[in-house]
Amino acid sequence: MKHLTPAWSFSTGVLRGHEGGPLIIGDVMYFSTPFPNIVYALDLNHDGKILWKYEPKQDPSVIPVMCCDTVNRGVAYGDGKIILHQADTTLVALDAKTGKVVWSVKDDDPKKGATGTSAPLVVKDMVLVGVSGGEFGVRGHVTAYSLKDGKEIWRGYSMGPDKDTLISPTKTTDLGKPVGENSSLKTWKGDQWKIGGGDTWGWISYDPKLNLVYYGSGNPSTWNPVQRPGDNKWSMTIWARNADTGEAKWVYQMTPHDQWDYDGVNEMILTDQKIDGKMRHLLTHFDRNGYGYTLDRATGELLVAQKYDPKVNWSTKIDMDKSSKNYGRPEVVAKYAPGSKGTDVNYTGICPAALGSKDEQPASYSPVTHMFYVPTNHVCMDYEPFRVSYTAGQPYVGATLSMYPPKGDSNMGNFIAWDGTKGKIVWSDPEQFSVWSGALTTASGVVFYGTLEGYLKAVDAKTGKLLWKYKTPSGIIGNVTPYEHNGKEYIAVLSGVGGWAGIGLAAGLTKPTDGLGAVGGYAALSNYTALGGTLTVFALPNT
Repeated sequence: MKHLTPAWSFSTGVLRGHEGGPLIIGDVMYFSTPFPNIVYALDLNHDGKILWKYEPKQDPSVIPVMCCDTVNRGVAYGDGKIILHQADTTLVALDAKTGKVVWSVKDDDPKKGATGTSAPLVVKDMVLVGVSGGEFGVRGHVTAYSLKDGKEIWRGYSMGPDKDTLISPTKTTDLGKPVGENSSLKTWKGDQWKIGGGDTWGWISYDPKLNLVYYGSGNPSTWNPVQRPGDNKWSMTIWARNADTGEAKWVYQMTPHDQWDYDGVNEMILTDQKIDGKMRHLLTHFDRNGYGYTLDRATGELLVAQKYDPKVNWSTKIDMDKSSKNYGRPEVVAKYAPGSKGTDVNYTGICPAALGSKDEQPASYSPVTHMFYVPTNHVCMDYEPFRVSYTAGQPYVGATLSMYPPKGDSNMGNFIAWDGTKGKIVWSDPEQFSVWSGALTTASGVVFYGTLEGYLKAVDAKTGKLLWKYKTPSGIIGNVTPYEHNGKEYIAVLSGVGGWAGIGLAAGLTKPTDGLGAVGGYAALSNYTALGGTLTVFALPNT
């Protein structure tokens, strides 16, 4: 590892948070920036020479309605096209060779608070994309568009009547049982579901053998739980949908009546592993609520649900008794449940914070060690809900919060190895700040991740021992990406501090309550790194 050296770098020309990562197709690298969402095509034969550049003309009024920095999580590729989800929710297909627009379609309305931050996914002859805007009362959905011409094929909402959610009362199951008619509507008061959130700004996975797509829906709106009694289905839910029709095969709601902003949008990792001696088709999900879930991805059966941060205290456990009426539900601790004593009450010492024990930064799985490698937040919060009224395009939050490390701890993050079949932490490396980059595992037994201070690190997959590190020009919240070119291996990463944890530095916020409470202990980031947008490419030695 000591021979891993920088090969070349590229300035993106944009500040703010650089989430996501580059996409390599043949001899060309593609990536997108934060707003204004520039797409670059770089020539790998000439150290990143610009082949073309696409810069959409967007109304800057979309910036104030982007919840947690002006991030974009990357582009997709299919049928000779590069697909970008712009901040203003425009989904655009670009000719991969020239950068010219082939087609574009508006996915939602920024005037209502809807924005685009997520990476699309190409499945067969379709492009799938979600939407952001839960903090503005935007009703979440995932939509499939034709890869050829952008025409809508299907759209599945997170809540509402069955015809909107594409749920079958008899065929769609929740923990093995049919959900019944209008299962979402029954869990909302009146028409609250119409501004109910449950947005879909995270990652989408696909199993071609089962022909199912998987994703998570986010927090219900508003953050004040007193104003939305009930389970608020199907926010906070893992969805399995038929890729061709969008019909939901199964659902599982992890945090009913979410009282903490524990968005359920984190990635769904698909593996085949043995549990109790039987090979299973698994889905593993590290939720913001602090639980690592393992389910059978064909049936939705819940197999494992354990805490992946020992400080999680809002719940004691997930009820795993299949005969119990509360099967699959968390056992909530009342003193850490905002709203349980009404509004305008400050609930203190809740772990994890609204950032979650992990946010959108993707974990990784190694088929060599059979372990997951998880970038985590180690943060708690105080949370005070207050009454809020809805106005289209205006914040619909209804809570103030502050965040800090758990009592007795100084670190705000850990990078952990996790056994998904047992629900156990194998090892844990503490970090001063949240680990907000995606993880990368390699066949050689090395795991890579980035830190908010700007270090790209390599650790031993079996032990967590630090093998190598390099300080990049800015904090890393992007995903570490490997590729091979002309027989040589490379590692690429975007650095550019920002995202929710880095919004204080990225947006120049100074108060602990600014940025939805994100500044807090993260204010010290300014002592370690500065704003920037840089792609850094490292070369591995020939073996």
